[in-house]
Order: sequence, then C-alpha cells, then structure tokens
Amino acid sequence: MARQFRGVADFIKVGSQLFTAEGPRAVERLAALGFGIFLDLKFHDIPNTVAGAVAAAAGLPKVRLLTVHASGGLKMMQAAREAAGGGKTRPSLLAVTILTSMDAPALRSVGFAGSPQSRALALARLAKTAGLDGVVASAHEVRAIRRACGPKFIIVVPGVRPSSALQNDQSRVATPAEAIRAGADYLVVGRPVTQASHPRRAALEIIEEIASAQRRPR
Repeated sequence: MARQFRGVADFIKVGSQLFTAEGPRAVERLAALGFGIFLDLKFHDIPNTVAGAVAAAAGLPKVRLLTVHASGGLKMMQAAREAAGGGKTRPSLLAVTILTSMDAPALRSVGFAGSPQSRALALARLAKTAGLDGVVASAHEVRAIRRACGPKFIIVVPGVRPSSALQNDQSRVATPAEAIRAGADYLVVGRPVTQASHPRRAALEIIEEIASAQRRPR
C-alpha cells in the first residue's frame, strides 16, 4: 500500500493499530521507502511517562509529526515538549484537541462542557502556551484556531472525506477543499484512500482537489 503512494503523499501516518501490531519496525520500514512519518500515538499519561514515550518516539527514523492529547494538561504537554529535544531535526509536536468522532452529546457524556468548537479552541490555546508546534483539529475549528494561535502554528486536519466517500464513524468531517480553504496545513486521509478500489488514483484525485482549492482565494 505504501509503495503505491510514492510521489503522492509526503507522510505516512502510523497509528496505534499498526504500531501495536508491528512496533518501531513499521516506522523503520516505511521510513526506508522515503516517507516522512506522522507517528499518531496520541500519548496521554502522567508527565513523566509521556516524556519518556516522546523521547523514544523522537529517536525513530524520519518521525516528523508526533501527537499527544491536549487534555493531558499543561504540565504533561510541557514535559513532552522538553523531551522532544531541540534543533531542526526534532519532530513537530502536535496536541490532539477533540477527536473528530466526537460530537456535542459525546463530549457531554464524558464531562466536557461546551461545544466541540469551543473546547478545541481552548485546548489549542493551552497547547500553544505549553510550547507545542501545533494541533490536530477538525476543519470546523481551523479558522478560530488560526486567529488565536497565529500563522506559524501547525494545524493538521483529520476526518477528511471527499464528497463521494462514506462518513464512517466520523462526526465532524470536511472535504479536502473545505479543509484547505479553512487554512489547514496538513490533511489526514485514511479509509477513503486505503479502502478505495484504486488507492493511488483516489489519492491523486484528492491531490487535485487540494490544488484546486489552493488556486482559489480563501
């Protein structure tokens, strides 16, 4: 699957399913194919434990993006930032705000007051205060986060679905064009590509949609 995306995708995302099954070997093999790695393990624990996990992850080859959960709090994110190291080669550390599978009722059920948009914005501000490089957030929050956190703050948008694709278990989705026009820096596209009958063709169609959105004024 990864070989099909050479020349199409800048990064391959390694999430918890693949990492649990194959561990660091998965990162090493994908890095050997020339991809940058988005290591999306969403660390969430006490500060010391997260710091150790981030330090280990940052040492893996070609890890360029690395995630923790913003809801772990300020001290946890600060510990993660310190553990990520310095210099130009360190991975960009991103805080996951609100999962795109969660809507307002789901948030209330776990004790979060307010809308997904307001909670995501508050968590993004907290991540910036902690010194993180950016956040993972749905396209619905991108404009507000950009205004609050500035032009250099990285915003990665998951839950991206072309208009012809199924929504699956995602609640707060957007098309590639919508996410780009909102101001996303990176898009995460999973099942619409990996479950397509022609994955490379599906990826190229998304690339064209991105390019078309970039040609239009926001």
